[in-house]
Amino acid sequence: MTPASESRSMPLQFVKVLSWSILFLILVFNLGFSFFVSNYAESTLLEKQKEFSLLLAENLSHQIYTRFTLPTLVGYGRIRLRNEEQATRLDQTVRTTIHSFRVEEVRIYSLDQTISYSTTKDIVGTKGEGNEYLDVALQDQVYSFDLHSRISRLGALLHFNMPPGTMKLRTYYPLRSEENLSGGPTGHLMGVLEFTQDITHEYVKVVNFERLVVASALLTSLLLFYVIMTVLRRTERLNAIRMEEKERLERELMQQEKLAGMGRMVAGVAHEIRNPLGIIRSTSEHLIKKAKKEGNSQSRLLEAIHEESERLSKVVTDFLDYARPKQPHMREVDLGRVVEQVSVFLEHECSAKGVVIQSDLQPGLTVHGDKDQLYRAFYNIVSNSIQALDGAGNITISGAHELDVVHLIFMDDGPGFASEHIDKLKDPFFTTKETGTGLGLAIVGSILEGHGAQWTLSCGLDGGARVDVIFPAGETRSD
Repeated sequence: MTPASESRSMPLQFVKVLSWSILFLILVFNLGFSFFVSNYAESTLLEKQKEFSLLLAENLSHQIYTRFTLPTLVGYGRIRLRNEEQATRLDQTVRTTIHSFRVEEVRIYSLDQTISYSTTKDIVGTKGEGNEYLDVALQDQVYSFDLHSRISRLGALLHFNMPPGTMKLRTYYPLRSEENLSGGPTGHLMGVLEFTQDITHEYVKVVNFERLVVASALLTSLLLFYVIMTVLRRTERLNAIRMEEKERLERELMQQEKLAGMGRMVAGVAHEIRNPLGIIRSTSEHLIKKAKKEGNSQSRLLEAIHEESERLSKVVTDFLDYARPKQPHMREVDLGRVVEQVSVFLEHECSAKGVVIQSDLQPGLTVHGDKDQLYRAFYNIVSNSIQALDGAGNITISGAHELDVVHLIFMDDGPGFASEHIDKLKDPFFTTKETGTGLGLAIVGSILEGHGAQWTLSCGLDGGARVDVIFPAGETRSD
């Protein structure tokens, strides 16, 4: 794995660990909060139910005393529940009092914990099952509650159809004699009242609320996790783009440093051979003229020497222009006139090869720039098109104002740019020609970038090469 790929994978691993950690924390917090809310709701329900049971116990105790105990003592002198009439009176009193209150069973214990009365007749007269709640009511003479559940809390959440009797609340209340009906002090203990209520219906409401809370917590967690993941993924993508851009800039910087070093070396070599090459060119030109006057047969060799010296002189000039770019002298430049000068200068070459240059430029296409350098850039673009046509063809140069820019388009009907080479054509020293130096388009790029222009290479819709040059119109620059 390369250092670059490792640097890109580290943020990705960090995002994964962070995202799952956030999801875990969100779930723990929301589930904890759900448990707290659910527990509070259940506690509130039980407290309300206990308050209601206490009121029912007080009312039932009062009804038993006023409607059964007092009349029985007055009429019979003593209470004997074996007497069918007394038992019937007590049963009617109890049943009319608990009617419609979802009370399953009522028991009355004597002081020795014998069941004196029960809505279930079979257990009357039997010894009650001793439990701490009954003992508390007999010994401490205070009421208490006993909650019976036939299902666990988790099971209640997962069970969507709880049958009646799943949740029961038993109330133990000491029965006392009342000295008067105006709220005076209580009398002695007569027994213990026990009744069982089915609170499944009310508990189902709490369970449904708990389900809603848990579902809302999970949904909120997932939604929040999705939002966080979206933000993290977007951040990670932006970071990856920045890393790629940084790597690209570093590669370009290294390439520029290499090219700068190579350029300095080439510039030094070119400078050393430029003067001798000029002497060779001027001498060969003089010898050619002399040989033609004398009719010397060596004139063709001299012409070959002169042509090669001119070609080498152009190569040296290209190297020096690229290695030592000149600072542009900015002034108002009419791009239409520059294009016209290029067309006029290349008119002879175009006529010889059958190439037609057509211009379609809006008037007044002015930018801030160096006229000579822009001429050199346009000349290289058009010259490359002529060489690419390799014979007759058409070159179209169009230009127009577009918002706050000036857009020039150079197009030809030649073979166009090869797709495998189009990304490398701007690189210095890259060429597809056998005799090319690969500096033509590099010099174009150096000039245009020095003018703040953007340029792209592409293929036209109908084939051929296309060069787009976009200048910032009216942008003032200092020399």
